[in-house]
Amino acid sequence: MIDAGHMTSLGDRPKQGRREGATASYLLAVWGLFLLLAFLITLFSILAPNTFPTLFTFKAMANARFVNLLIALAVMIPMAARHYDMSAASVLGISQMLAIGLQVHQGLGWGEAIAVVLLVGLLTGLVNGLLIVRCGIDSFIATLGIGTVLYGANLWYSGGTQIIGALPPEFTALSGFVPGTGIPIALLIGLAFTGLLWVIFEYHYIGRHLYVLGDNPKAAELVGISYAKYTIGAFMASGLLASLAGIILQAQLRTGESTVGSEFLLPAFTAVLLGATSVRPGRPNAIGTLLATASLAVVVAGLGQLGVPFFVEPLFNGAMLVGSVGLSVAVQRRRQRRK
Repeated sequence: MIDAGHMTSLGDRPKQGRREGATASYLLAVWGLFLLLAFLITLFSILAPNTFPTLFTFKAMANARFVNLLIALAVMIPMAARHYDMSAASVLGISQMLAIGLQVHQGLGWGEAIAVVLLVGLLTGLVNGLLIVRCGIDSFIATLGIGTVLYGANLWYSGGTQIIGALPPEFTALSGFVPGTGIPIALLIGLAFTGLLWVIFEYHYIGRHLYVLGDNPKAAELVGISYAKYTIGAFMASGLLASLAGIILQAQLRTGESTVGSEFLLPAFTAVLLGATSVRPGRPNAIGTLLATASLAVVVAGLGQLGVPFFVEPLFNGAMLVGSVGLSVAVQRRRQRRK
């Protein structure tokens, strides 16, 4: 005779197994990018033991890739509300040009030049937001158009040539290191903004409202969340971060380049979409974006040290973008099914 309690326990085992499997799958999704980054570092340390696992390599990656992080964070903010900022790279391009041009040609002090450049970023974000909110233009089209306008303005301002001149040490110090530590100042700036955005999106109503707008704009309006205010604010924040990235990039380059900018857009979207598959699966988030940017930086640095041809990087970035979009869509669908 079979005990009823025994039958109940047998019946519960498949359910328990499914719950354990779902928990393991969720934990893998949350911690996936951590594991990927650790795997990549280990892999390239084995393949290039004499050059990759060194302090110099990691300092070089941190100092060179902070721009990618800041642009990715800039793109992430409006993407949380399901908007696309295609002008971020152009804002960076004209910002790095103005950062030196205003000092060399217009004679502004370094502090005044920084203030003007940041204002340009804010105004660009404002224009983007107004085109989307007031004119009803799709964010992809509006920001792509504004980005093209900025690229043309950059060529007009520079005459299509380099701007070269002496920059004050106070300005170029932005690309230096913290005294006595060897830690890049740019890295600390990137980490500070990552932490700030993580706190805003996880614990502040502004971040939560942006997520709600991204999930269901009509429902957000019904509960009193202003689509216009948050959309314009998101694009202004994006423009501000992109212009800051251009300022610090100029402190590194010390030469105005009219063609700089476009190469940062694809890795930025790749990092945001790949980051949305981890930490907070299904949603763009700051920590996921940081981990994705770091993973991409490790791959590029590792392949470079292994002597892989130069054309492999764009091939890799394009493949990663397609892959990250696919993963992001899959995670989003799974999150909706769970709801």
